[in-house]
Amino acid sequence: MTGVPFTCSIVIPTVGRPSLHDLIVALDRAPDLIGEVLVVDDRRNRRHPLPIPTTSLPIEIVRGPSRGPAAARNAGWTRARGTWIEFLDDDVVPARGWAATLTEDLATAEEHDAGGSQGRITVPLPSDRRPTDWERNVRGLESAQWATADMAYRRTVLEAVGGFDERFPRAFREDADLGLRVTRAGYHIVRGRRRVVHPVRAADRWVSLRLQAGNRDDVLMRALHGPDWRAAAGAERGRMKRHLVNATTGIVALAFALTGRRRTAAIAGAVWLAGWAELCWARLRPGPKTVEEVAAMASTSAVLPAAATAHWALGWARLRSQLRRRNMPYTSAVLFDRDGTLVVDVPYNGDPSRVVLMPGARLAIERARRAGAKVGVVSNQSGIARGLIDRAQAEAVNRRVQDLLGPIDVWAMCPHDDDHTCSCRKPAPGLVNEAAAQLGVDPSQCVVIGDTGADVGAALAAGARSVLVPNCATRPEEVAAAPMVAVDLVHAVRLVLGAG
Repeated sequence: MTGVPFTCSIVIPTVGRPSLHDLIVALDRAPDLIGEVLVVDDRRNRRHPLPIPTTSLPIEIVRGPSRGPAAARNAGWTRARGTWIEFLDDDVVPARGWAATLTEDLATAEEHDAGGSQGRITVPLPSDRRPTDWERNVRGLESAQWATADMAYRRTVLEAVGGFDERFPRAFREDADLGLRVTRAGYHIVRGRRRVVHPVRAADRWVSLRLQAGNRDDVLMRALHGPDWRAAAGAERGRMKRHLVNATTGIVALAFALTGRRRTAAIAGAVWLAGWAELCWARLRPGPKTVEEVAAMASTSAVLPAAATAHWALGWARLRSQLRRRNMPYTSAVLFDRDGTLVVDVPYNGDPSRVVLMPGARLAIERARRAGAKVGVVSNQSGIARGLIDRAQAEAVNRRVQDLLGPIDVWAMCPHDDDHTCSCRKPAPGLVNEAAAQLGVDPSQCVVIGDTGADVGAALAAGARSVLVPNCATRPEEVAAAPMVAVDLVHAVRLVLGAG
């Protein structure tokens, strides 16, 4: 393969951790070998700039949707231009020569027609003592399969499987889910030689309890990939069955104690105590056995089974709604029709003073922007061809719409009427293709929201998705034929951004 550095985009989702600085410095050792770096700013609070040092790297900051690492990576790779997408976590440090070795790894992947290339992860541990429970947990990344701390996929493969599943909101199982979908789609993933270092960041003694939220994701993995998903993904068996027994006996012991049945409570309590001791020793035995570690293992092991069980139960309770959501493809741009959708339809309007927003228009635009999507308007303006208004008047109305709604990233307007043969008048795909091209995205990553069948037809002709928002002028047959219908603009945006 030739020109790999210029066909590989590096995507780094971040929540603004200071470690991002060290990652950028490490990448800057070989800027000539790196064609594009997209840093996805997924912080909820963006009042302060990201900790990015001065660099010669071609860095683009992408506004993330703040819905977890899966959604952040989707926001990055859908904007990238490379034929390969290399994902790095913001808390890794590439080893010296990493960029050159990445080039070699991707060349090898090309030769073997692989769909993905996995890097190697090193977790440095103390040399003067045994690792703690938390340090051993992080060390598991060294043997993890398809870990996106350093993982590259072909862009065409990501498009084929729909990217990361945004129903996984945590940095847990979203990479295993993607790897399973890629391999089950018939692609194979090779292991490369490049290497990153993943330091163990500081954590308090209760970190193991917070990690139990991952049991919700395990429930979703089972539903999506079957009961044997652990073996297929190379994941450890886990202790969920033991946690269920321990949590249940604890509840039984407490219940019988409160009702005065001391003998039965003592038996259940003894079983719980035995389970606690087994879990505590299993976590403590390979560790340093310092006073601090012993105290941490003793205290957290007492409540860890209950926490795991609660998250597991919550996962099952929410499973049906998660499966109904399905894995929505990431939306790079939302393209709105103008008249009858964003503003009240005034036929052939050339007067900015007559512009009135439709209910929910401003909120819908704001939600699309907050989700990281570009916003555009695609509008038929046949009044220009008919001599009822001129282009300057139509553009004056557009400026008034923008004054009311805030910045619009792209405007695409067709000045023709039905007597003209053109490729831009909806339901032809021209306006959607033009807007997508100006935004630098594929039409398949766009959604067209409008009030007529022509809006839906233009979207389908361009390969985009569509949502119909009917009003009093929308014909019943247009509603019946639409693939997706929303009750209002806000509902439409929620649907296409996976939040509805």
